[in-house]
Amino acid sequence: MLKCIQTIPLFEDIRMIFERDPAARNWLEVICCYPGFHAIVCYRFAHWLHRWHVPFFPRFVSHLGRFLTGIEIHPGAVLGKGIVIDHGMGIVIGETAIVGDYTLMYQGVTLGGTGKESGKRHPTVGHHVVIGAGAKVLGNIHIDNYARVGAGSIVLRDVPAHCTAVGVPGRNLCRVNPENFSLEPGHSLDPEAITIRTLVDRIEQLEQQLQTLKQTLAFSGSHTHATLS
Repeated sequence: MLKCIQTIPLFEDIRMIFERDPAARNWLEVICCYPGFHAIVCYRFAHWLHRWHVPFFPRFVSHLGRFLTGIEIHPGAVLGKGIVIDHGMGIVIGETAIVGDYTLMYQGVTLGGTGKESGKRHPTVGHHVVIGAGAKVLGNIHIDNYARVGAGSIVLRDVPAHCTAVGVPGRNLCRVNPENFSLEPGHSLDPEAITIRTLVDRIEQLEQQLQTLKQTLAFSGSHTHATLS
């Protein structure tokens, strides 16, 4: 019986909410007050209708879910089990997107296309992936298992497994531990960002030294002129 329940995606979705979100205190709160879970429920029903080639109603259910939650998931998208959408407002998942099991997405994420091309035009996201707030993953690209996408990043190319994509456009960092990598924009381990920050700090120090030198020379000049007078 337990194995049967664990194979039902919605039960896994609820279980993962409790595992991922420390604010989740009881099942009634999750069922009634979590828009990410509501969006997943609407999607799973709409996707079931879509698989049976029911006209109109899958998109209508998706539209109702978007109206109620602010999260738009196309019925044609394929979402695995244990998906957690934290907060969720502004999330968009396109028609041909594929999202693997136990993926965590924060608000403002877009799994979208880059134009009007046909066929597979949206991203494929692997298992156990974390996508930070406001990240845009665009085109028919692959985000492999256990990868991470930093908040505010724009990802236009594949992200290998156990790597983290950060920046605009996204750059892959594969020499850091993704489990300890912060997705916050102000806590980046991007070597390019660190180098730029170091150069900016050095320029500020040199400017301060130059100002101090100018003030010293000006004081020395005025003191010498007063002495001569």
